Amino acid sequence: MEFIEISAKNVDDALTEASVRLGTTSDQIEYEIIEKGSSGFLGIGSKNAVIKVRKKYSTEDNVREFLDGVFSAMNLEVETLINVDEINYQIDVELKGAEMGLLIGKRGQTLDALQYLTNLAVNKNVDVYYKVKIDTEDYRNRRKATLENLAKNIAYKVKRTHRAIELEPMNPFERRVIHSALQNDRYVTTHSEGDEPYRHVVVTLKR
Repeated sequence: MEFIEISAKNVDDALTEASVRLGTTSDQIEYEIIEKGSSGFLGIGSKNAVIKVRKKYSTEDNVREFLDGVFSAMNLEVETLINVDEINYQIDVELKGAEMGLLIGKRGQTLDALQYLTNLAVNKNVDVYYKVKIDTEDYRNRRKATLENLAKNIAYKVKRTHRAIELEPMNPFERRVIHSALQNDRYVTTHSEGDEPYRHVVVTLKR
């Protein structure tokens, strides 16, 4: 939100006017004094106080502003539900709309990119790091279930053929799902190879 300029008899009155105009309390606004104002002599030569003021941005406001800008540029109508966990410093974002497939992209790449960029935008020039997680249409859980099934099928094939199998490149989250799904398997083991963005999981028989 851009600063607005308020003029009143004194700074306190200007702050009160700003609170009314912005629809919030004085502790939720930030301001800069442009002119302190003066009462003059016997009211002659008095000058109003002038301040520049805007409503303080919350973490939720920052997330919403950034995403609204992205969706506006993409010409998409998206409902954004934001939950900020101030204890664990986590922000969960749920997106709803008619064209969510476009936001998910191939294997969730667009959604991952949006999540990455939002993390950068929200944590710019802050003292506390917030982890932003963005999801839509329960894609994250559905993708996790798909990867877990894939891991079991690949493990079965490795046991049957006694040959290692390299999976397609995956992001860190997806690789962790594969590793986790097979970590207790008695016969196969997993490790990652390659550099981003081509890093991938390899499933092999235990020796």
